[in-house]
Amino acid sequence: MIVQAFLRWSETARVADRARAANALGRAYLRSAMGSEERQAAALAMTYLLDDPSPKVRLALAEALAESDDVPRALILSLAEDQAEIAATVITQSPVLTDDDFIELAARGDSLRRSLIASRAEVSRVVSAAIVAVGDEPEVTLLLENPDNQFAAATLREIAHRHGASAEIRSLLLERDDLPADARHQLMEHVADALSAFDLVRATVGENRVARIAREANDVGTLVIAGAAEEKDIPALVEHLRAGCRLTPAFLMHALCAGRVDFVACVLVNLTGIEERRVRSVLATSRQHAVRALYEAAGLPREVSPVFVDATLLLREAARGTEELTENLSAELLRRYRAPGMDRTPASDLMDMVEKLNITEMRHKARSYAIQAVLAA
Repeated sequence: MIVQAFLRWSETARVADRARAANALGRAYLRSAMGSEERQAAALAMTYLLDDPSPKVRLALAEALAESDDVPRALILSLAEDQAEIAATVITQSPVLTDDDFIELAARGDSLRRSLIASRAEVSRVVSAAIVAVGDEPEVTLLLENPDNQFAAATLREIAHRHGASAEIRSLLLERDDLPADARHQLMEHVADALSAFDLVRATVGENRVARIAREANDVGTLVIAGAAEEKDIPALVEHLRAGCRLTPAFLMHALCAGRVDFVACVLVNLTGIEERRVRSVLATSRQHAVRALYEAAGLPREVSPVFVDATLLLREAARGTEELTENLSAELLRRYRAPGMDRTPASDLMDMVEKLNITEMRHKARSYAIQAVLAA
């Protein structure tokens, strides 16, 4: 009878009075000892208030119910699709809403509702994936800004692919320890493109030199990423590089000169289709002709494959301790293939690149030595 009287009164009451009454009704439903019939009547009354013409009344009801898990789902779902302030109250707080509810709201809702979902205390992997699939940069930024939100590796890859041009999103992604290696590489390329596009850089360095520096930096950065990546991420990184036509002979030689034998093995698995165990066995134990056949099966020309064979055998012997590289691998290969008086061969261009690597490595060692000397002083 009290609820019936409330409904009759609400027909003529002022907005402020109706809002106070709606909030009181919601609190009474949650906190008062009611019989089953009274609770049912109160739920009906609150459902009736969902159609109140004043958003202030609906907001007052939402504020009373938002934090409780003992509320009819129909009420919360309806309030979640109401005006912005009302929806924000329940979407960001209500424990009644499930992942399925959030996925549906993200799919058929607007940017505001996706942003509200992303702003919750913790968002699950499936909900993050749903927001990223249809969301724009603002929603994705909100998702990444909360360290408690969860992401699947595939979702992080999609963010890098769709929003890698955004400096803010790049920064948030690169700070994550769980970012897959191939996504990290894609972001690195975005950074290189952004730097290369600066008019000041192009005017100071020159367009041709900028392109060369960016390419060399890309190779170095790729190997750094490969060295820091977890073993399970390497195949995806290799496939990403293959799809982008990055697995050139020069890059593979760079990897060998940097000692990334495991990475090179994964590249050969990708390019040849031979099982990993067999590839690693050939690189680690087989004779020269078998190693050469493996490299040529990956597409390397016969004119340069001997250089890769020598590099592999030198690394193998150095790892076993049966032969020590007096300097670095780049310098040793230069002695063998670029001695004074030797004729130019198809491998000469590759040796030019190896020489640049050798110079770069020497300069890196010199900088490291200087830094250590300063620290010691």
